[in-house]
Amino acid sequence: MTENANSASPTSSSPDATDPRGGLFKAVELVGRTLAAVRPDQYDTTTPCPDYSVRDMGNHLVSVLRRIAVLGAGGSFMSVPHFADDVADGAWAAAWAQATKEFDAVWSDPAVLGRQIGLPWGPVPGVVGAVIYTNELVLHTWDLAKATSQSPEWDPEVLAAPLAHMHRAVPAEPRGGQVPFGPVVDVREDAPDIDKLVGWYGRRP
Repeated sequence: MTENANSASPTSSSPDATDPRGGLFKAVELVGRTLAAVRPDQYDTTTPCPDYSVRDMGNHLVSVLRRIAVLGAGGSFMSVPHFADDVADGAWAAAWAQATKEFDAVWSDPAVLGRQIGLPWGPVPGVVGAVIYTNELVLHTWDLAKATSQSPEWDPEVLAAPLAHMHRAVPAEPRGGQVPFGPVVDVREDAPDIDKLVGWYGRRP
């Protein structure tokens, strides 16, 4: 989980000078579409994220979006559980749509970019938090899509900030323990950008 890795973030002292919210908003939209396409016979399928079934991933993603909204408003990371256990099987897309309203209300305000986001390893500016959570949503969308045989279209804007920061966010070594990613999976130089991103985080495209 990128939000739980102490080193899995751009350095807060040098945040991206641009506004990364465009990619974050598009990532949120893509998750919603991917959740909506999950079939009941896939709920128990294992995802590439260790120990997460499709059901687990649906519940976690809803929780992540709720947490992004809470953090953007200045709330506590720990106030949102790791899994949205209140969401019934198959209701993830509806829960996502509801959580998106709260997310939109907070993150549509440009002031959020300068607000301090309280992450477990310390506060970061909202501009950095946007990149961290875009990366988390992209990785888990890929996990969910892979497990459910979906082939999303990856908008370059969604991948731009995560790709730009991935080497600094999570170095190639060490992996494991406090850095919850496997060894880097090498991909071709001409591989799609999504393959380069997930390979860096230890997934096999």
